[in-house]
Amino acid sequence: MGPELNTSEVPPANIIILENGLEIHHQQTEMGRNQSNPTTFILLGFGNLLGLQILLFILFLAIYALSLVGNLLIVFLVMVDQHLHTPMYFFLMNLSCLDTCYISTILPRMLASFLTGDRSISVKGCFTQYYFFGFCVATECYLLATMSYDRYLAICKPLHYTAIMSGRLCIQLAFASWMTGLVTNTIVTSLMLKLTFCGPNEIDDFFCDVYPVANLSCSNTHLVKLAVFLLGLMGTVPPFLLTLASYTYIIFTILQIKSKAAQQKAFSTCSSHLIVVTLFYGSIFLVYVFPATVTLKRLRKIFSLFYTILTPLLNPLIYSLRNRDVKEALSRSVRKVNNTVS
Repeated sequence: MGPELNTSEVPPANIIILENGLEIHHQQTEMGRNQSNPTTFILLGFGNLLGLQILLFILFLAIYALSLVGNLLIVFLVMVDQHLHTPMYFFLMNLSCLDTCYISTILPRMLASFLTGDRSISVKGCFTQYYFFGFCVATECYLLATMSYDRYLAICKPLHYTAIMSGRLCIQLAFASWMTGLVTNTIVTSLMLKLTFCGPNEIDDFFCDVYPVANLSCSNTHLVKLAVFLLGLMGTVPPFLLTLASYTYIIFTILQIKSKAAQQKAFSTCSSHLIVVTLFYGSIFLVYVFPATVTLKRLRKIFSLFYTILTPLLNPLIYSLRNRDVKEALSRSVRKVNNTVS
């Protein structure tokens, strides 16, 4: 007779064990060892900031509320006011829609963790959050470049602007921006879905981003990280160079204006736009493109705040709400509401 097999030493497959309140699925591997597949991740955020959760909750809630109000107000005004039915405000409406989706993928979960202390997120929820976040980031890069090209034509080629920037071209440029973001991030997300996770479930970030999630994988992440790097280059460098070239031509055109008051007004507007664009692209380059040095790894969360939270807040302030046309459209809308009520 052969030796008895001690089945008590071999754990059955697909046993669910609760460890620290988290579900872990244990499956028997081909090598006879257990492989843990976490069903939840923990977003470490900014660490255990005891006593600051309520303050941070109020701060980020205010940022979220202001971002939503500013961006949705622009969408509403552009839709209802015929004076804003121009290419510039059409692109601004697209940017506001994008920023509304953008900030809503991250801040509600962050606010809930500050309020309840629960920093867990399901694996499916994590990938869903990343998919919409990555889609919005990639789209915004090209949309900002499109907006800068529109401003270049309006300022540097005013006689040809109407003929070139037709309604059809506006729709095509906006559609191309959204589709580029969709295709780019679908490729990255599909590669991430093939990764295997074997136990460690703490994400060193305040949202599900590609590098922190990939670093938890026990499978080979070289292809994912290479794809992120290459797509990051293609998704940021060309639109950034187009934006930079557009504003360079715009500045040269402004310098030729004889009126000092007109120059100062134009420079004020362009400098505000450039600050937002530089903040957005610069932080993305530091997080996704530049080599991950020790210093950059430590500052990664801070740089991530710039393009995930600050730019959706600043965009409506810089691009629209300081604009006279938008203020007049808001006044007309308020008067219509008052007349309707009275």
